Amino acid sequence: MNCWIVIPVKAPAACKTRLAPVLDETGRRNLVAEMLHRTVGAAAEVVGMERLRLLGPSRHGLPESIGLLDDPGGGLNPAVTSARDAALGAGVERMLFLSADLPLVEAADVAALLDASGIAAAPDVHGRGTNALSLPLPRAADFQFHYGQGSFAAHRAEAERLGLMFSPVVRRGLGFDIDQPDDLADWKGRAI
Repeated sequence: MNCWIVIPVKAPAACKTRLAPVLDETGRRNLVAEMLHRTVGAAAEVVGMERLRLLGPSRHGLPESIGLLDDPGGGLNPAVTSARDAALGAGVERMLFLSADLPLVEAADVAALLDASGIAAAPDVHGRGTNALSLPLPRAADFQFHYGQGSFAAHRAEAERLGLMFSPVVRRGLGFDIDQPDDLADWKGRAI
């Protein structure tokens, strides 16, 4: 299958600013690099480096062999829409958007999303956000992205609007992300 795994990333200085009360800029950059490397490693284990794309202004020190898609600005929804359109132009059959802040993600988690026949999405641990979204192309060519508050339910509704099967993929490695200081504390607690 011709697929892309796209990992949206912000500029290094703009990453994880909500963690500023507990991590200085160097600590945040190191955390982001650690999580991004884990996410890229899990994805590459499944599809190889040539099918990976970073979406944003920087590769964060990762190899030049990973494609870099331009972020047109305006937030995550316009960025992923632009990436989807690029994938359609390249003849991609399955596109997976994978959050960069998944410290527990494993290759089996990524594979579970690629094996879906319709649209598959992985919710965050609260069941409200979307940490990963897998789209069949070109059937989901008109999919409208709704990242932000309540995105998981909004993405389910979008699949219904398009008449495509929707599969929730609930896995620990896909559900646990680090956005807030409490998330960081929970992750550090798991590592002990």
